[in-house]
Amino acid sequence: MKKVKIRVVGRVQGVGFRYMTKLVADEIGVTGIVKNEDDGSVYIEAVGPNEKIEAFIKAIKKSPSPSGRVDACNVAEDDAIENYLRFRITN
Repeated sequence: MKKVKIRVVGRVQGVGFRYMTKLVADEIGVTGIVKNEDDGSVYIEAVGPNEKIEAFIKAIKKSPSPSGRVDACNVAEDDAIENYLRFRITN
């Protein structure tokens, strides 16, 4: 299992980004969380098999929201992330 944390910067709040991220995660089959941050970015934790995580990251970099725009997507592996049972929006 691969565990990553992702910080997404761009036009990612107020455009349905978290909702669309959840749809993509459910479709690909990864678990985790997505939430808005006070600085205007979006924070994601994702857990799943390597190939599914790579597909998820690729989809996030393209912006799952049609009206969103991703300027930067910082990805880091983090084994301390919990094993989520599903993918959910936390705020």
